[in-house]
Amino acid sequence: MADYGFVWNERLLIHLPSLERDWEEHTRAEQAELIERWELIRGRIPDLILHFEQVINTKQAELYEEDSFERSCVLNYEIAEFASRINDLQIWYRMNQDLESRRHS
Repeated sequence: MADYGFVWNERLLIHLPSLERDWEEHTRAEQAELIERWELIRGRIPDLILHFEQVINTKQAELYEEDSFERSCVLNYEIAEFASRINDLQIWYRMNQDLESRRHS
């Protein structure tokens, strides 16, 4: 599998697919292997979302008690960043549906 792999994404804490060719240019065997590897990675996404939600809840509780405007701004930024990560993970999680439909076509 010289033409594709997975690249670590520090922000999302998972490996993401990295295709150097269009999907259709891969053999059926390559496509199947890519899907199999992705399904293993994808299985971690719900736990990561839960973890990020817990981080947000902790930061929201801290924000509720915070008196410093500057620290409140930092906390708001951090909350927004983790919410953005959750959104991105949800998009990647749904990507499996697209791959599965290609697998069966």
